Amino acid sequence: MTYKQCPRPASRPLLLFFILMVASTASAEWKEKVLYSFQGLPDGSVPAGGVVFDTHGNLYGATTEGGANSCPGIAQCGTVYQLTPPATKGDAWTETVLYIFLGKNHNDGNTPAGGVMIDAAGNLYGTTAYGGAGSCILLGTNVGCGTVYELSPPTQKGGAWRETVLYNFKGDTDGQLPIGDLVFDKQGNLYGATQYGGGYGSCNPSFYRHCGTVFKLSPPKTKGGKWTEKVLHGFKSGEDGANPNGGLVFDSKGAIYGTTQFGGFDGGDCGPGGCGMVFRLAPALVGEAWTEEVLDRFDPGESGAAEPLAGVIFDGTGNLFGTTAGGGDSGSGTIFELALSSGGKWTELVLHHFRDQNDGDHPESSLVFDPMGNLDGTATGGGAVGDGTVFRLKPKDQGNGWAFGVLYTFVGTPDGSYPASNLIFDKAGNLYGTTQQSGNTGQNCGHDGCGTVFEVQP
Repeated sequence: MTYKQCPRPASRPLLLFFILMVASTASAEWKEKVLYSFQGLPDGSVPAGGVVFDTHGNLYGATTEGGANSCPGIAQCGTVYQLTPPATKGDAWTETVLYIFLGKNHNDGNTPAGGVMIDAAGNLYGTTAYGGAGSCILLGTNVGCGTVYELSPPTQKGGAWRETVLYNFKGDTDGQLPIGDLVFDKQGNLYGATQYGGGYGSCNPSFYRHCGTVFKLSPPKTKGGKWTEKVLHGFKSGEDGANPNGGLVFDSKGAIYGTTQFGGFDGGDCGPGGCGMVFRLAPALVGEAWTEEVLDRFDPGESGAAEPLAGVIFDGTGNLFGTTAGGGDSGSGTIFELALSSGGKWTELVLHHFRDQNDGDHPESSLVFDPMGNLDGTATGGGAVGDGTVFRLKPKDQGNGWAFGVLYTFVGTPDGSYPASNLIFDKAGNLYGTTQQSGNTGQNCGHDGCGTVFEVQP
């Protein structure tokens, strides 16, 4: 089987009425509402990752671009934003830009490549792909190596949020270009991944160095001190992975699980770069290195799956679930399970092959379980007009597989398109996420639009 990536068809708004009339029953069951359409400079554009709730029902997220265009490099500076629900049902949500990144010239980060997470005190944490005090050269310009930041709410109502750079990546043997969401452990340490750096391998050498890291960031022991970073693993490409995706998860023993976009299987249908893999990092004894174990190396010629662009999640029995952006029967991606046997062996099962126009194409996000054990996620393309889908995978009786259905099909402006974020639930069972393109933004971000935050409900 030859790996291929299906192109995303152009949006066809003139066919909207016809499409809605012939859409599948699964698509019609859920209703979607655009909560906010990004407007571009000085607002944000191109949401990075999904959104998170605070205890008051506000939503928070980051945008890769927008905010300002004064940051070094080829991208805009990016933002962190808040969406406040309306006081009266049916009114519009209100967006507030909480922070515009300043970039390398101000020793600040820029261009977030992942969403935010929130702690119990309402502080937000995330990463920027570029900027910071480190020295990393791209196209002849020092664009920085990326940062980890904290954004703290104002001490007085109406005040400004305060940003603190917790760590500046240095590149080379340290990380470079952090991507994906961060995660806390029980002790308050932060964990994440960088696509490059780590000191090993050569992945995209014309622009970046080395093949990526998983890192740990520990809080200071005394108030006002510095956070301490440690590289837990530097990927080597080849049979090891390359370019980890972030979105890490822990098991009950403190081991870390994640995916890499490339590496894993040296050769095969994905070429010398490899098709990606799922890995486990076991915690170290004091003074020793963490131990990596490769749980599965993707090979579309063998299993169908290829090139994961997001992390994995656990079910209640210790099995792992995720998506791949490539591979599958038509090259449009897959949903997979890694089942753990009593003997400790992991077995890969492809639960669904995406087929572009029928159900979706090229999923770039991880999955989420609902209380009934269904798996929900997004596909960036495919569906009725090629602008992406929200889907659900329902477990059938034991031995009878899973049932796939499309909950919603995006149709482009003024709706969103290219949903690439993880989804979250509210208490009522509604789903929330972002699209990287379209929305009611005219030509401010070009013909693709600036992106949206959306809600879908039964």
